Amino acid sequence: MTTRNWIKASLFGTSAAVSLLALISISTAQDGSSTGAITTRTHTFTPVRDDIYHVVGTGTVNVMSHAMLIEGEHDLLVVDSHVTPNAGMALLDAIKSVSDKPVRYLVNTHYHFDHAHGNQVFPQEVEIIGHPYTRQKLSGELGNVLEESTFLSFTESVPDQIENMRAELAQTSDPARTEELRARISMQQAHYESSQEIVPTPPNITVDDKMTIYQTVDGGGREIQIVHLGRGHTGGDVVVFLPDERLVYTGDLMVPGIPYMGDAYLNEWPDALERLKALDFDTILPGHGPVVQGKDRIDDLQAYMRDLWQRTAELKAQGLTFEEAATAIDLTGHSNNYPQLREPGADPRAIRRIYQLLDEQDGQP
Repeated sequence: MTTRNWIKASLFGTSAAVSLLALISISTAQDGSSTGAITTRTHTFTPVRDDIYHVVGTGTVNVMSHAMLIEGEHDLLVVDSHVTPNAGMALLDAIKSVSDKPVRYLVNTHYHFDHAHGNQVFPQEVEIIGHPYTRQKLSGELGNVLEESTFLSFTESVPDQIENMRAELAQTSDPARTEELRARISMQQAHYESSQEIVPTPPNITVDDKMTIYQTVDGGGREIQIVHLGRGHTGGDVVVFLPDERLVYTGDLMVPGIPYMGDAYLNEWPDALERLKALDFDTILPGHGPVVQGKDRIDDLQAYMRDLWQRTAELKAQGLTFEEAATAIDLTGHSNNYPQLREPGADPRAIRRIYQLLDEQDGQP
């Protein structure tokens, strides 16, 4: 069985009679009116402007990130490809529910596994666009991304999670819980098996600072800017900015919650966010979490990051290890913006990364 067919079998079973298009539903608001959202078995496509969709997984396939779809008169542009070949194929199949036009461009907002490891299942004629750093990471020029701590920290525990769910399934007598566990086990098993099939696939078009695509639409051209605002979440984040529509897809450079910082440049990230604020937009489509209106949440994230950096530097200067600092650091002053900060503590992966950056500033190896 080819990789593509194996992925489809994992997603939908081996029966060719199962049609994704037969599983479409149209979302409605509480008053019964249509929201215009299209929900397939695996994804919900919520229109945010004409022919522009924020794409979110339904939970039947482990996608681990959002995406964006921009439909032109003749072709499609997709932003981010999800976490595995399995998830990337689910995205491509779900897109057929929205449009039968071909995908022409795929933009990677950054190299992280949950946004770029679906690249390999996109057709060969699709142009993949990203920052040179993203290409270097996914091409292996800077090492094997499948052996990096970020990828491993999110994937090594999956077999144990599956076994724990199987153990609970064997003990439960609740029919609803039984059904839920079986669905979750199936999803996670497909996710894990597909993660073993990943072939990191880099962009074949790179953008250092900014490039613009003019997509043909009825009545003219849609301007799509792909912009690198500086190092932040990774060394090669790009955002997709549509000036006429006044919206920006930010990937993980800006999310409404606290982002993962294990590969971040936290000493530079707030400045990149300042340059983001200089763009003229009303709406943020993030790589995780709900759509954000306005720019106030950017201020909140900048304040948190600056405080995290300063407090971590102070604890390091006191001689604490990064593990000790991760336990001791108190950021509960930001709990109004981030309610999960109810007690001291931070992600050790973020604190370890800040220690690395502080050592680099001090000239230590």
